[in-house]
Amino acid sequence: MDTITAAYLNRLGVEAESPSSEALTRLHRAHVERVPYETFWIHLAQDWGIDAAESTRRVATTRRGGYCYHLNGALKTLLTALGYQVSLNVAGVHEAAGPDESTLRNHAALVVEGLPTDNNRGGRWWVDVGLGDALHDPMPLVDGVVAQGPMRFGMAEVGAEGVGDWHLTHHPSGSFTGVSLVDEPVPMDVFAARHLYNATSPQSGFAKTVTAQRRHATGTTVMRGCVLIQLDGDMVTTRTCESLHEWLDVLEGEFDLSFGDDVTADALIALWTSVRTAHQAWADTRKTA
Repeated sequence: MDTITAAYLNRLGVEAESPSSEALTRLHRAHVERVPYETFWIHLAQDWGIDAAESTRRVATTRRGGYCYHLNGALKTLLTALGYQVSLNVAGVHEAAGPDESTLRNHAALVVEGLPTDNNRGGRWWVDVGLGDALHDPMPLVDGVVAQGPMRFGMAEVGAEGVGDWHLTHHPSGSFTGVSLVDEPVPMDVFAARHLYNATSPQSGFAKTVTAQRRHATGTTVMRGCVLIQLDGDMVTTRTCESLHEWLDVLEGEFDLSFGDDVTADALIALWTSVRTAHQAWADTRKTA
């Protein structure tokens, strides 16, 4: 086993195992619980690319994460090293208006094959650690509804007139409505243009609000700006960070997210000032509404 693979598994807290549906589930759960979905790299002007080797090294050797292209690109590298049959696929996250061709490529998902179970005899799985507050486990590519803790997700094969080949419906509490997936492997560079837009466009939601997210067995933990929202079963709690020190402590404690020597203290202070200014403007608007 190479050193990056060993470091990656160490961060996840799992042992190397032969490919199986059970081992895949253990890897998936550990990933979404320990490696944060986060967009701090955009707001700190770190200019991350989507090269899978770069993403893999960062996940394995730092306490940073990334978003879909980074996280699923890194996991694909790890799964390949462990002997899984895995592909990278075009996907599209959408809101309540429903699936649309225009959303395709705004997300990258994985498909793992060759792992049949009693409930998934075809042995194909939608694997996705890049959705933030969504999947805790891999989803079988079989029509139906699957419970993962208190959350329920729908999977449906799409007809000829639909968008993509498979559709995932998020739990009602989620931050988006659903995801379309095209069942055809692609290289990572097909997402390059969308990644540039996400990171730099004034219209990009990723560039507007900094976030960190993770999934756990009974719910989700999400930081948007300086507001922490925790969903645990039916209980929702909200906390607003009031200082940079508190904010950084919450990011490290709740998301295992820390910035190390790659980010200066001045850059973090500047980001915190921007986040608090935006939050105060939002709070003032609510007072006068």
